[in-house]
Amino acid sequence: MTRYEALLADTRTEFPRLRVVHKAGSHLQRVIGVFLRIVTLGGQSSYVERYRTVIGRTLYLPRNWDSLTDDDRWLALRHERIHLRQFRRLTLVGMSLLYFLPLPIGLAWFRARLEWEAYEDTIRATAELHGLEAATRLRPWIVARFTGPAYAWMWPFPGTIGRWFDRAVGDLVAG
Repeated sequence: MTRYEALLADTRTEFPRLRVVHKAGSHLQRVIGVFLRIVTLGGQSSYVERYRTVIGRTLYLPRNWDSLTDDDRWLALRHERIHLRQFRRLTLVGMSLLYFLPLPIGLAWFRARLEWEAYEDTIRATAELHGLEAATRLRPWIVARFTGPAYAWMWPFPGTIGRWFDRAVGDLVAG
């Protein structure tokens, strides 16, 4: 059993009603993809192709999922499992409200906080798998995700994201 398969089995134990669906086969996900392409003026044009999404107990996989390495799938599932836990804790309605408030584009403080929690695990998982140096190299990529069209400019202040990232890595080092 691969690392990813073991994590998926563990995740299915934690979430027995977990559904795993390919985005390309979901009408809802394709509509969301078109919507995001429009509202980000083409900045988020690979939602169905490259991004994973959790809604409730469903994990939606991108078109490129089958081409990812086992390690990349494991890292992705670590991140998405945090979102599954958030949905369990906050409910579908609560997560939906928080994810899109106060604004769906830019200054989405609650969405940023929810993603910070998941990206902290991405940082930890990367350090576990590839070492601390590899985790620290994620900084520009994560800052760009928060401040750019990937999440519709959810927190357009790179300094804030950089400081958060540095604290997360510092906590990891402190152990």
